[in-house]
Amino acid sequence: MSQLLATFWTTSIIYFLIFILARTIGRKLLSQITFFEFVIIITIGTIGANYITNQINGKWILISLLILTFYVVTFDYLSLKSLRFRKIVEGEPIIIIQNGKILEDNMRKARYNLDHLEMQLRQKGVFDLSQVEFAILESHGKLSVLKKSNDQPVTLKDLNLNSQYKGLPSEIIKDGEILEQNLQQNNLDFKWLYNELNKQNINDISEVVLASLNTDGSLYIDLRNEPPNYNQKPED
Repeated sequence: MSQLLATFWTTSIIYFLIFILARTIGRKLLSQITFFEFVIIITIGTIGANYITNQINGKWILISLLILTFYVVTFDYLSLKSLRFRKIVEGEPIIIIQNGKILEDNMRKARYNLDHLEMQLRQKGVFDLSQVEFAILESHGKLSVLKKSNDQPVTLKDLNLNSQYKGLPSEIIKDGEILEQNLQQNNLDFKWLYNELNKQNINDISEVVLASLNTDGSLYIDLRNEPPNYNQKPED
């Protein structure tokens, strides 16, 4: 019993210590952390794991794995049930740009610098800061961007134009096998499928890698080992 309690407390201390350190380090995606930060994160995890293995011997190390898993599942459950707990564990979004103005205080709180901001804006296709109305740093480290009205792309709605509904295509043939259920869901039969294949001079279904039915009724077909009309080279 004493060994079980020792395993529980040792694992719990390391779990909550790493949790606190992770929250302290901040919200950065793996692609944003520096090499030094990456080394520190790996070192923290290694030290924590070594401490557990040095303090817990034999089969009790397996109990430690169960305890860690229990904490992860419990935290996930509590995050779903409690908004306050979710804010503690995951944090909250932070406004970085508001009404076109960079909020330096919020950037300092998030330990977020201009290089990170400009990099993530470029990833969103924004190369001019003057185009940004709002930029929000999400709790997982990604940047959500709302451009100013004049810099947003024009939509059909803006032009008062109607558009046809375009949903997800339905796979009819996959890797040479007919998906009969999808045929039935679209009120189609084998006769219709064979006719469509004959129109494109396809006699062997096994040669079809993918055939999908678009919402406009057209059938997209990709054949196995079908050469492209033109081989594009990277240097072209």
